[in-house]
Amino acid sequence: MKDICIIGVGLIGGSFARDLRAQLPEATVCGIDASKEHLDEALKLGFIDKAGVLEDVAKADLVVLAIPVDVAIHVLPDVLNIINDDTVVIDMGSTKQAICEVVTNHPKRRNFLACHPIAGTEFSGPSAAITGLYEGKTNIVCEVEKTAFKLQEPVLDLFKNMGMRMRYMDPVSHDKHIAYMSHLSHISAFMLGKTVIDKEKNERDIFDMAGSGFASTVRLAKSNPVTWTSIFKQNRDNVLETLTEYIANLNDFKSLLEAEDYTGVHNEMENTNHIKEILNGIK
Repeated sequence: MKDICIIGVGLIGGSFARDLRAQLPEATVCGIDASKEHLDEALKLGFIDKAGVLEDVAKADLVVLAIPVDVAIHVLPDVLNIINDDTVVIDMGSTKQAICEVVTNHPKRRNFLACHPIAGTEFSGPSAAITGLYEGKTNIVCEVEKTAFKLQEPVLDLFKNMGMRMRYMDPVSHDKHIAYMSHLSHISAFMLGKTVIDKEKNERDIFDMAGSGFASTVRLAKSNPVTWTSIFKQNRDNVLETLTEYIANLNDFKSLLEAEDYTGVHNEMENTNHIKEILNGIK
C-alpha cells in the first residue's frame, strides 16, 4: 500500500495514521477533513503528508473513514463510487448495522471492510492523536465474508501488526453489545457530570472535592458531543433498551436505601464485584 487516504484526521484517524508510519514508511498519507484547521494541524503534526479532497480516493490503495457514524453512512457510498477495483475501504465507527446496510447492494461492496477498533480517549481533534493507541485493543470486524479476501487480508495484517486482537461479529449483535459496553457508560458519565453541575453551583467546590473516583467515573463526559450524538442516533433502539434496564437497576438500588435494607445494598454490590474477574480476562 503506497497511497492512503484518511477521511477524518482527529483522534481515531490521526492515531491510525501515526501507527501506519511505522509499518508503511514509504507510503504517502493524504488527509481529508471538513475542517481546514484540522488539516493544517495534522500537517503541522506530521502524520499526514498532504491535504486532499474526496476525489483523491480514486488514486488510493487504502481509504480509512474515521468520521462520525451518521456522516460516514452518506460518505461511504460516494467513496465506493470513486475508488478503483483494487482499493480497500475501511470504517472505524462505533456502530455497524446502518453502515453495512447502506452498501448491501453496492456494486463495490467487496471493497469495503466494516471495522470497529475499540480504542480511544476522551479527547478529540488532531492533537489528541497518539502513537500506539490500538496496541492491545480489540478490533470488531463485521461481515468479513462480504469483503474480497485479497483486499481484506493486508488490512487485517495491519491491525494485527498494531497489536490488535481480531473479533468477528454480525452488525446487529455488534450494535447490541456495544450499547451495553460503551454507549451506556458514556451516557452515565455525561449525566453524572450534569447532575453534579446542576447541584454544585460553585465550581471551586467541584474542583476541590472531586476525588479520583469521581474523576475516573466522569472522564468520558469530556468526550466530543458531535461524535456521541451521532452514535446515539445510529444506535437509538439498543441504547434505549440499555437505558431502560440501567434505570430499573438504579431504582431498585434506591428502593433498597429507602427501605434501609443495607443487607440488600451490600449483596447488590458484592454480586457486581464479579465484574472484576471478567475484566481481568477470560481464561
